Amino acid sequence: MFFETIDTACIDPNDLPWTPFTPYTDEVHVKLLRVDPVKGETVTMLRAPVGMQLPKHHHSGTVQLYTIAGAWKYLEHDWVAKPGDVVLETAGSSHTPVGVEGYGDEIITFQITTGDLLYLDENDQVCAIENWKSAMDRYLAYCHANDVAPKDLSHA
Repeated sequence: MFFETIDTACIDPNDLPWTPFTPYTDEVHVKLLRVDPVKGETVTMLRAPVGMQLPKHHHSGTVQLYTIAGAWKYLEHDWVAKPGDVVLETAGSSHTPVGVEGYGDEIITFQITTGDLLYLDENDQVCAIENWKSAMDRYLAYCHANDVAPKDLSHA
């Protein structure tokens, strides 16, 4: 295949549903925009109430994250990501996301994630694995349960 034949795309996030981030919480929602099984990559948006704390997780790959609304941080770091901030997470890092008060009622982020997120219990033992496949499975299950026609999110 020649690179000239690869099509470009404009993804309208309004055409895609917010799906609850189950089984972890029904309060946090994820909008799956694209999956790339070859690179093990997902492009997503996340929406969470300010009072949220997600489970601690470890990255096998990188994450590039842009904060659209609200503010959040990791318990393990001193910085706070506010609207317009970009967070670059290195492979091999572990952290616990929490919302930060004073910047609105909800947090919205956009992220490009490569590899697995290994969710850790209180003893830092892996209790769940999230990746492009689990994200796609969650999206398809939501579409099926809510009579939404799923879109092929693996193509540009």
